[in-house]
Amino acid sequence: MVDWELIKKLIQVVKKEEISGLAVEEKGIKYEVRRELTASGQTIVTSPVLPVASQPASAAAARPEAEEEGFIAITSPMVGTFYRSPSPDASPFVELGHEVEPGKVVCIIEAMKLFNEIEAEIRGKVVKILVENGQPVEYGQKLMLVKKG
Repeated sequence: MVDWELIKKLIQVVKKEEISGLAVEEKGIKYEVRRELTASGQTIVTSPVLPVASQPASAAAARPEAEEEGFIAITSPMVGTFYRSPSPDASPFVELGHEVEPGKVVCIIEAMKLFNEIEAEIRGKVVKILVENGQPVEYGQKLMLVKKG
């Protein structure tokens, strides 16, 4: 069972102390809160909550899968709302044809008012964006296709 009160307290500590992040493990669940400042000066607090024994979010975010056209899918590591940019007035993280590399943020998934950056795990070119901005997504849902290269 997820301890939402613990998550709220961790977020408050990260904001109050102005630290970049904090991770706590309790009852087999790892809680991690990161604080990042975007180029527009907006603070994004992320808090992926994952069972410790499960596959890490970063690995799930860009798990290679057999695609009919030989592309690799970047998938959602959680349930939430898909956003292509850090704020409504900002440019999208990636567009069709953009080159990505491991560690490059490709989108944000909002879950419980927390914004989780989804990073590419491979080098390649974005060939298809499968989800509309603001659309709800499920765990494991394909978000975009990348041609490895």
